[in-house]
Amino acid sequence: MTNHEFYMDLALNNAQSMKGQTDPNPLVGSVIVNDNRIVGVGTHLKAGEPHAEIHALRMAGENAKDGTIYVTLEPCSHHGRTGPCAEAIVKAGIKKVIIATLDPNPIVAGNGVKILEDAGIEVVVGVREEASRKMNEVFNKFIVQKKPFVTLKAGITLDGKVATHSFNSKWITSEEARLDVHYLRNENMAILAGINTVLKDDPALTARIPNGRNPIRVVMDSTLKVPLDYQLITDKQAETWIFTSQNHDTEKRKALEGLGITVFVTTDSTSVDPNEVVNLLGEKGVSSVIVEGGGNINASFLENKLIDKVILYFAPKLIGGQNAPTFLEGTGIDLMKDAIDLTDTAIIKIGKDFKFTGYPTYSNESIEG
Repeated sequence: MTNHEFYMDLALNNAQSMKGQTDPNPLVGSVIVNDNRIVGVGTHLKAGEPHAEIHALRMAGENAKDGTIYVTLEPCSHHGRTGPCAEAIVKAGIKKVIIATLDPNPIVAGNGVKILEDAGIEVVVGVREEASRKMNEVFNKFIVQKKPFVTLKAGITLDGKVATHSFNSKWITSEEARLDVHYLRNENMAILAGINTVLKDDPALTARIPNGRNPIRVVMDSTLKVPLDYQLITDKQAETWIFTSQNHDTEKRKALEGLGITVFVTTDSTSVDPNEVVNLLGEKGVSSVIVEGGGNINASFLENKLIDKVILYFAPKLIGGQNAPTFLEGTGIDLMKDAIDLTDTAIIKIGKDFKFTGYPTYSNESIEG
């Protein structure tokens, strides 16, 4: 490991610790080094507050002059709710800037580097680039496409079941895995479920961790079947948004809105199109959503190529049963060559369960063999 990688890893670790706090802004960390000594450390804490570089510069003070600053994302070059970090770095007399990756934001994208280089500062880009990009996978999509990064999550048995044939599902996964799910909810701006899951479980869909952030609860309910006394409607723990079709109960809608629920009426006459849901969430500034739906909701999002990441918690259990529900249903594919490949996969052990992570490629290319 080089010195550059060591200091950038420190900046990355600090940035990662703020996951779930900075939306819709990126996670950013910064470290300032002078004479082989760390003189400043900074992390972006919340949208609208000073960026990581500013915190590091303030800590370093006069010790920033002729130092090297490490930053996990290209310093900003524009005036937003805070001033340009690139200009602040120049003003502080920094001699060298090490950047993990350029900012995909079209209004920055290389402009920060240009300001630094025009001021005679040495700039190095690409130290721990892949780690930085993955850390900000939500921001990287949202800032370019204006659509949320969508994660499909499910807790399943080794044979893919989410419940027994009698629909008993508590509990498939261990307490440790379920706690990890609550941290996952805390990191996402919204959580989405279909009405059948809501009717079956009366879920709270909250992040039950100390000082956790509860995501916006999103329900796809084409006719407004959700009971008025369910937790999502009554507990006031988080906002609840319901997406319904043109064919909904208007009196029920008025009652829900009277209880503080936001109801979006989509364009389809009988069902709710997941594409429309994702687009509307993006328009409302929701940069990340975790889908915790039933098999049909999950399938509809995958079939429409809306899932960016898949997280599966495998419990070392077997249920069996032709009628036991699985986490992925719908119509399914006809040919194996059309199966959705998951790439950049990883598996870790949580309690007695296994957490699988992968990224759909939606490739139609067949695999020989």
